[in-house]
Amino acid sequence: MPNQNLQRSEAAERSALITTHSYDVSLDVRGAPDPDTAGYTSRSTIAFSAAQPGASTFLDFIAGDVHSVVLNGAELAVPEVVDGARIRLDDLQAENRVTVTGTALYSSSGEGMHRFFDPADGQCYLYTQYEPADARRVFANFEQPDLKARFTFSVTAPAGWEVASNGAEAARLPLADDAGACRWDFQPTLPMSTYITSVLAGPYFKAEDHWSRTDDGGARLDVPLALYCRASMAPSFDAAELFRLTKQGLEFFNGLFDYPYPWGKYDQAFVPEYNLGAMENPGLVTFTENYVFTSRAADSQYQGRANTLLHEMAHMWFGDLVTMQWWDDLWLKESFADYMGTLGVDRATDWDTAWVNFANNRKGWAYVQDQLPTTHPIVADIPDLEAAKQNFDGITYAKGASVLKQLVAYVGFDAFTAGSRQYFRDHEYGNTTLADLLDALSAASGRDLATWARQWLQTSGISTLHAEVEPAAAADGQAVLERVTLLQDAADPVTGRQEPRPHRLRLGLYNFDGTGALVRTDSVETDLSGEAQDIEALSGKARPALLLVNDDDLSYAKVRLDPVSEATVRSSLDRISDPMARALCWSALWNSARDGMGPASQYVDAVLRFASAESGIGVLLNILGNATTALEQYVPAGERDALRKTFAEGVVRELHAAEAGSDQQLAWARTLATVSRTEDSTAALLRGLLDGSERVPGLAVDAELRWSLWHALAARGLATEQELDAELARDTTASGRAGHATALAARPEAAVKAAAWDAAVRGRELSNQLLSATIAGFNTAPEELLDPFVEPYFACLESVWAERSIEIASRIVRGLYPAVRDLGTAGNPEDHPVVARTDRWLAEHPDAPRALRRIVIEQRSHLHRSLTAQAVPVKAASVAP
Repeated sequence: MPNQNLQRSEAAERSALITTHSYDVSLDVRGAPDPDTAGYTSRSTIAFSAAQPGASTFLDFIAGDVHSVVLNGAELAVPEVVDGARIRLDDLQAENRVTVTGTALYSSSGEGMHRFFDPADGQCYLYTQYEPADARRVFANFEQPDLKARFTFSVTAPAGWEVASNGAEAARLPLADDAGACRWDFQPTLPMSTYITSVLAGPYFKAEDHWSRTDDGGARLDVPLALYCRASMAPSFDAAELFRLTKQGLEFFNGLFDYPYPWGKYDQAFVPEYNLGAMENPGLVTFTENYVFTSRAADSQYQGRANTLLHEMAHMWFGDLVTMQWWDDLWLKESFADYMGTLGVDRATDWDTAWVNFANNRKGWAYVQDQLPTTHPIVADIPDLEAAKQNFDGITYAKGASVLKQLVAYVGFDAFTAGSRQYFRDHEYGNTTLADLLDALSAASGRDLATWARQWLQTSGISTLHAEVEPAAAADGQAVLERVTLLQDAADPVTGRQEPRPHRLRLGLYNFDGTGALVRTDSVETDLSGEAQDIEALSGKARPALLLVNDDDLSYAKVRLDPVSEATVRSSLDRISDPMARALCWSALWNSARDGMGPASQYVDAVLRFASAESGIGVLLNILGNATTALEQYVPAGERDALRKTFAEGVVRELHAAEAGSDQQLAWARTLATVSRTEDSTAALLRGLLDGSERVPGLAVDAELRWSLWHALAARGLATEQELDAELARDTTASGRAGHATALAARPEAAVKAAAWDAAVRGRELSNQLLSATIAGFNTAPEELLDPFVEPYFACLESVWAERSIEIASRIVRGLYPAVRDLGTAGNPEDHPVVARTDRWLAEHPDAPRALRRIVIEQRSHLHRSLTAQAVPVKAASVAP
């Protein structure tokens, strides 16, 4: 359907013409348990007004078939008014009522109405996922965020199922003509956008609870709570803990925002094959069921789940109550929710490392995204829906949240909170733009934030900060700081101009105490507004062992360590006592490796030397993942085998040395599986862990770890198809099926790779989860085994984009890019065959869809960065980041 990609200009014209009032949507999914039934009956009745009687507009509906369209009592000729994904409505009246009946299609891509058959018990499960514009795959509507309305849903489904929607259940009625089915009617919602409506149906396990609160004025708020997961996962479902976190979050946000939770009930469903971490559908939030931990999970994973839970809860206000007018201002909901999720974990739960993990993990995602040639301002230019789909990225989420943290430091938390409260009151159930929020925050803080917004929200790229230190010797021989100059490099990669940003930040001075620990002995808070600034408050102070720029991580910037500080970190990182300072130093070392400031082997060496002392499990998992990335992508091919063996030996050593049953032990075990995909020396240990002949006290070799070990053995050609099938027979879960698909595709055989390629590119049988699993296995291979697929990749790009849904097409285009490549003897990354082939495709396809080109450009950038890092000699000069 070539007209699926709604343009921003078309949306603006439509919202200027019409105002939507209400939807009555009925769905009949009784046939879903039959896999041969491709679709279901969908009926949508919409009441709306038109500013210009006699004008025309269109509805959105991506359907298998449209049966009838009735506008203001007149039945329209379907062949004449239906054009692909659009239904034309002519000769509108001042007040209108349109009913569209059709067959909508079940999905296996996670878009629209996703249908999943549980391999554990054969049961059928349904859920919907719409962002940014897939409600039109389920019912006819005006699919854009600023056409809000009240929604009333009715769902006909098998009688034994659980069925839920945004509104509370109003009635459940057995069908007179079908004893095996019921119709669920739900209460009308408050005004909301189409993309956050939701339906859940299937034999889900359900747990119930409630939360209540009485405000200072005596008003009582009662919120029914429910949790859902697949029946086969119920034994692993920690509902009591999830309810506890939910109540903590509701208490915190109701108090913080001073606006009662508005959506009635609060249901949360954990669903299979989910494309996102979660989605903020009011009254029925959906999460990936990866958050139902069926295998051993580290504390950082539980904290990450809590962060996501509170992120989605913050959306009930930022995004649902007040919604951006168009996707340009996507940050108005996602940046705020990302910031608020971390704030909520920090202030409302028992965890005290939320901001440490944010600095080390979420910001790391933003730093990577912001250095791509496709980076964009936080307030982005989103001309159409395809662009909107691609902008759910590290800029919109993590950079936006980081900048909000800087804004809080800039205006103060109380002013930020007061401005947010006024914003909710002024725009409840409406749509807003950047200007609306700035007005509220400026009024609350007394500061004109227009310049701040231009510098932070409307420019691209990442600032790099470093301190230039001029020491002088004192009379007693103790070096002092004669002059410290803080420097900012802030080139906008889009415009090429220097765009210095205002930073409110702290410089920490760290020295060794009597026990040998490296502790903060002083700090200076300052504002940096230009490219250079002398920090007079540091003049005359003793030269610290470590001068940490952006201490406490108040601002968003990469930090380069001065030579003395870098030497201290590389010799004594494990002696830094403060977890945040330690995480920031790890981040500085990683950015240095990624940017080619020195050989990547130095980062791997640092991990081998200091990771065992890292107490923060979130930081440990992150740096171990970075080390394997550096080893496989940034270390020159000629040095890699020796370093792999050294790294693997270190991992095995730390696995045995870690405390039995600890999260650290689990982190080393996972890293063992990862490094073993390319290293043979650990094969006997892996075999022993799988068959029980090797034991590491305290280590649970459960399903998730077992599949990771099988993946590694399969990639080395040390696991047969029969062995993998036998493992699948003992683990018939959905995650087991995905692990099996990955391991099968990882076997280093030409025929295996060809079959995986065909299944991903030409086949239509793989669901979104199994497609990604197959691609992951396909890519676990030496370069020479993947060479035959370079030309087929570029040949298939346009057809894949045209023929597959954007979710599936994006996974194929991104996942199958030939990125497993080494610099070899090419010398110059620009001359590498894959880089050159990518450049040729881009030059030959200037009119390819922007979203497709964006993915290809980003993948080229990742490859180019790894090749550039491989070119850095041991004694390296800096290269441009």
